[in-house]
Amino acid sequence: MIQARIPLRDPDQPQAPARCAAAVPVLIITVVAVLDRLTPVGMSWLPLLAVGPALAAATCRPCGVLRIGFIAVAVGAVLGVLGGAPVHEQAIVLSALAAVTLASCLASLLRQRRERVLAAVRSVAEAAQNALLRPVPARVGQFQVAVRYSAAAAEARVGGDLYALVPTPYGIRLIVGDVRGKGLPAVSTAALVLGVFREAAYDEPDLLDVVGRIERSLSRNLAADDFVTAVVAGYPRSGRMELVNCGHAPPLLVSPSGVIPVEPTRPAPPLGLASLGGETPTLQVVPFADGDQLLLYTDGVIEARDQDREYFPLMERVPRHICDEPSRTLAALHDELLAHVGGRLHDDAALLLLRKPVSSGVPAAAEVRMS
Repeated sequence: MIQARIPLRDPDQPQAPARCAAAVPVLIITVVAVLDRLTPVGMSWLPLLAVGPALAAATCRPCGVLRIGFIAVAVGAVLGVLGGAPVHEQAIVLSALAAVTLASCLASLLRQRRERVLAAVRSVAEAAQNALLRPVPARVGQFQVAVRYSAAAAEARVGGDLYALVPTPYGIRLIVGDVRGKGLPAVSTAALVLGVFREAAYDEPDLLDVVGRIERSLSRNLAADDFVTAVVAGYPRSGRMELVNCGHAPPLLVSPSGVIPVEPTRPAPPLGLASLGGETPTLQVVPFADGDQLLLYTDGVIEARDQDREYFPLMERVPRHICDEPSRTLAALHDELLAHVGGRLHDDAALLLLRKPVSSGVPAAAEVRMS
């Protein structure tokens, strides 16, 4: 699957930036020693040697902090003797350095433990993401597929946007949606929607019945003010793409005639709000020939703002990057999106691109099955 992931880091494995940062305490001790030798008698810089082990606690293991502390104490003792400081003053300075070193060792040990807990939590988040947003192969049946997903809470790597693509007896079916809200409640709702969709997509011959089952499940489980916007799509037969849009941003159909937003013929409310009345979802059929592509996305993409509060112009950017490789197209779009917002998204964002190759040469029986 084409999806950016953050590799987990072993907190006990030193990294290059950490090794560079570990040299800073030694540099500080060196600078303090030089200052102490260059300043007149009577002015002592030795207490500043404690900065070395204190700073080492943020980047080094306890044994590394001890080494930095030993260097600080040794330098302090030598400078004290060379400067002719009274014995009791030297004893106070060296005792302070030793105490700071021990306290820094304890801080380093506690930091390591917290990093291990964080690594464990991140591994759980990784497992949750794989269970919730299952990896999508680069090719499913006749189609090339690419996915890009970025959670606003980058540390968690899961959010309220959802997507799924499943081969079924009724053709390829997929969903892209956006849960109202953020955090764990949004993740729980996304899991509910995806679970119902994956089951209904196999069972229901009609795409509207798939949407109906999701609606009934949400009406039983969501609060009154919660909802999910979504586009459910299916490819039941050659040259025909079916779409059901429930309050979601319109997909973009990419064909030789250009990039066209597929606006719903009759707008329907988001999933979970059917009890409030309004239009019911309708099935929309659009031509989908060889070489055509369908881009589905969430609000986090088109509502991303730059420093001038301008929205990300997805319609303008797609023609610049569209190509025969969906993964390359989405990688370029995702890079432009991050550049537009200055490197950090403030809302979950998902992109799913489906392409029908000009000549796939893959029989229907060879479709990839995903559990």
